[in-house]
Amino acid sequence: MERVILHADMNNFYASVECLDNPSLQGKPVAVCGNPELRHGIVLAKNQIAKKYGVRTGSAIWEARQQCRDLVLVPPHYGRYQEVSAAAREIYISYTDRVEPFGLDECWLDVGGSIGLFGAGPAIADDIRTRIRQELGLTVSVGVSFNKVFAKLGSDMKKPDATTVITRDNYRDVVWTQPVSDLLYVGPATTKKLARYGVYTIGDLARMDVTGIYRILGKVGVMLHRFANGRDDSSVNAYFVMPPVKTIGNSTTAPRDLVADDDVKITLLALCESVAARLREQNSVCRTVQLGVRDTSLFWYERQERLCTPVCTAADLFQSAFRLYRDNRPPKPVRSLSVRALGLSPEEEHPQLSMFPEETRRLRRTDLERVMDKIREKYGYYSIQRGLMLTDPALNLDAKSDNTVHPIGFLSTL
Repeated sequence: MERVILHADMNNFYASVECLDNPSLQGKPVAVCGNPELRHGIVLAKNQIAKKYGVRTGSAIWEARQQCRDLVLVPPHYGRYQEVSAAAREIYISYTDRVEPFGLDECWLDVGGSIGLFGAGPAIADDIRTRIRQELGLTVSVGVSFNKVFAKLGSDMKKPDATTVITRDNYRDVVWTQPVSDLLYVGPATTKKLARYGVYTIGDLARMDVTGIYRILGKVGVMLHRFANGRDDSSVNAYFVMPPVKTIGNSTTAPRDLVADDDVKITLLALCESVAARLREQNSVCRTVQLGVRDTSLFWYERQERLCTPVCTAADLFQSAFRLYRDNRPPKPVRSLSVRALGLSPEEEHPQLSMFPEETRRLRRTDLERVMDKIREKYGYYSIQRGLMLTDPALNLDAKSDNTVHPIGFLSTL
């Protein structure tokens, strides 16, 4: 039986929710922006009116104001976005249990088993659009296809509030004429690299020899070649079955440029506490620590280190993360940092006892940090602090609560 995959993308989601909750914003160019005082001053989302002025997601606030002088800036309200997102998903799961979120505002649905109840895929898509509009006051664009990649591409082709159908019979006409940058996981760097070889459209990519694309992009190129030719067999996960988490990470932009090592230590420790707490929440340990650094020129690099023993404590993560920073110190001041735990596995309930003192100390650190978890759960994050964090309150942050946790990525489901 042919699969019927929908991809629902709520249009201009953050900005649309803000306009819904504040009717005075209706008819005005609106952008949801981070806090400039914390150097998060970029456009996170914009409404359709702002888009017509040329305001782009990810641009700096000053750039957005150059494009649109009357632009209305509003701060994000993530709790509200999560609430509306949950309401939309309740609508989706009334058609199928195969609902896989891709961020707060996007979901894949496999409705192949629901056609007998609700009609063909395009009919279900239209019904969903009507319900989202009537019940939530928002609009959603839906792509309908035989695989996840083309369904997502379809939801991007007509906005706002539209249904686009891509079939095995028409995908060469509909998909292959689109810019190659529209294909999932083809970013700016890949687009530029492909352009050097005369690849400008998805059709150009699809018609390439597999060996040639492998030489240019490696394994990722082979994957993209399959996508372009409609060969994507990845399934839509069941909504009530959580896929295994493969990595846990957190990042932050510092309120000022970090020059001294002590400043970097404070920020790294805050991030490591967040990552370690999440590891313990799901009774996991990690084998590898990855550090990401962005300097004031916006140059970004990542380094990682494999650990001798799986860990779940902030102290162990911090030692590794700072060692990576010290050995790969950027020539310019640091603007933002990220810490990620990789190679996750379940924590042993009864760890093997070791004759080595270091292992005993590690187990004691784990027990100590679990006690800290309980204190913070009851009295708040700042109820118990490490001494280093108190040396500069401006850099001390509750990274676990202050940062949004993003869902598992599409590539991890392949």
